[in-house]
Amino acid sequence: MHRVVIVGAGFGGLNAARTLVGEPVDVTIVDQRNFHTFQPLLYEVATAGLEPGDVAYPVRAIFGRADNVRFHFATVTGVDWEAGCVVTGRGDRLPFDSLIVASGATARFFGIPGAAEHSFPLYTLTDARRLRNHMLRRLEEGDDNPEGPEEGLLTFVVVGGGPTGVEVAGAIAELLDVAVRQDGFRFDRRSARIILIDGLDRVLGPFEPSAADYAARTLAGRDIELRLGKMVKTIGDTFVELEDGERIPTRTVVWAGGVTVEGTVADRLGAPVAGSGRLEVEPDLSLPGRPQVYGVGDAAAVPWGPGDPRTCPQLAQVAIQSGKHAGRQVLRRQKGQPTVPFHYRDKGIMATIGRRAAITQFPNGL
Repeated sequence: MHRVVIVGAGFGGLNAARTLVGEPVDVTIVDQRNFHTFQPLLYEVATAGLEPGDVAYPVRAIFGRADNVRFHFATVTGVDWEAGCVVTGRGDRLPFDSLIVASGATARFFGIPGAAEHSFPLYTLTDARRLRNHMLRRLEEGDDNPEGPEEGLLTFVVVGGGPTGVEVAGAIAELLDVAVRQDGFRFDRRSARIILIDGLDRVLGPFEPSAADYAARTLAGRDIELRLGKMVKTIGDTFVELEDGERIPTRTVVWAGGVTVEGTVADRLGAPVAGSGRLEVEPDLSLPGRPQVYGVGDAAAVPWGPGDPRTCPQLAQVAIQSGKHAGRQVLRRQKGQPTVPFHYRDKGIMATIGRRAAITQFPNGL
């Protein structure tokens, strides 16, 4: 039986596996977490809008009826290319005939001093729980001294003005509103600040300027302060300092400044990488010189399509489509058929700003 190992149980890995259900292949999904996380809603968990269980789904349950798919709970540490095995931290060696690398990414801090130590990324369920608990503690501390909370205690800084940063800022505003209006917290809502920082001169870089302008107006209308065209210089335990010298007292910094594959499985393969640091892949998503190995999702520099020089953004929809494509190419190679190039079908992008506003942009401009 043709053996397929899929590294990662995110959107890319799961959709690759789904493509192979019921096919004459033996599929093993290996991940250090035994659940799939619906990452687009992690900000809701972090701001107490959803419970952790609402965005986490057991991998074994997803494939419980698939006889040819099994889950292996372990951390991948590398690949023995000569032996054709995936190596795990437990010492397991998982042989493969085809390998799909869907190991995702981690927060990218750009070498900013203190960013990794003192900010809260939002890429895993653990990240969301950690931020949630931290913010709720800050609210409780603010309630202990409602007349004069400690400077910066109720100041929430979000670094990154992309969709994640905008959604987090809007959700924090909702959290503060609910805390005061419904949950009995006694601090003055006006004493709480939300500050969104981005190095670009507008929020929502992937969106059209008109959509970005609407988002900026909506954020400002919810008393979210914008620091656009500003670069973070350093982050401490009680402050954020900008390159222009502004020093913002704060106890909470949410990092939404981008992701990288550094430190992930993809970074340990010894495979060629693109300028972005992601795995370099051929048009069919295979690795150069390794036609039996595929890179998908955030881990790979997924090409937009034949004749298009663009690289796909690190979005869930890209991971879903590239995962399915890789699964199909495994089957084509097994049948002796030539592989085909990947072509991304842009279905649009969306960002919410709290519970009463959202921006959606479709590829046809609607």
